[in-house]
Amino acid sequence: MKHTHALFPHHLPPKKITPSTFYFFLFTFHSALENFKTYLKEKAHLTVDEVAELTRELSVKTVGKSDFLLHEGEVCHYSFFVDKGLLRSYTIDEGGKEHIIQFAPENWFITDRSSAYFMEPSQLTIDAIEESTVVFLDNTFMEKARDLSKEFIRYNEKALHNFIRHQQQRINLLLSATAEQRYLDFISLYPDLMLRVPQWMIASYLGLTPESLSRVRKELARKNFKPQ
Repeated sequence: MKHTHALFPHHLPPKKITPSTFYFFLFTFHSALENFKTYLKEKAHLTVDEVAELTRELSVKTVGKSDFLLHEGEVCHYSFFVDKGLLRSYTIDEGGKEHIIQFAPENWFITDRSSAYFMEPSQLTIDAIEESTVVFLDNTFMEKARDLSKEFIRYNEKALHNFIRHQQQRINLLLSATAEQRYLDFISLYPDLMLRVPQWMIASYLGLTPESLSRVRKELARKNFKPQ
């Protein structure tokens, strides 16, 4: 069977495109794929042949601002690698208020691990804050990568432990840290998002009201604090 890359995942049908825009999408697709290949070689220490084998059937899609990649209640079948743009995951409470769990800028992954592993309905929603180019990684990719490379197993194990460590640190911050400490941690984790994310989204991620966040920023400005 001949293996081909897919421009669009099956669960996200492509919007109608004209011939004049097709080559732009084709360039975007190959650019995203090459970036992901570089990531696998540099971060997971895979060989050129291993990367070529793993990326033969990947799907890439450009999603518009506010487009959804996962709805609450769906089973999550993909991990999403952000080539360009910005995604977020969040929950919505009974009052309709959003609680942001994660931002995912360039070269970050985002998914619902619990839903994907246990094949249960997701409690998360994932959508695009900006127009984004995303590589879709399904369970077949992960299984194939583990079978193909011991280096990938070590990389994936370390990534999982880093994820757990970050979640523990985040819970601790939400429970015991001051608003200022939470904001400074956000800046450290996401140094390039200050001008890309609305203040209300940052406040949601920090568990603050926009008014409280505004006061924190004003107090830091009074102290002549400047993000690095």
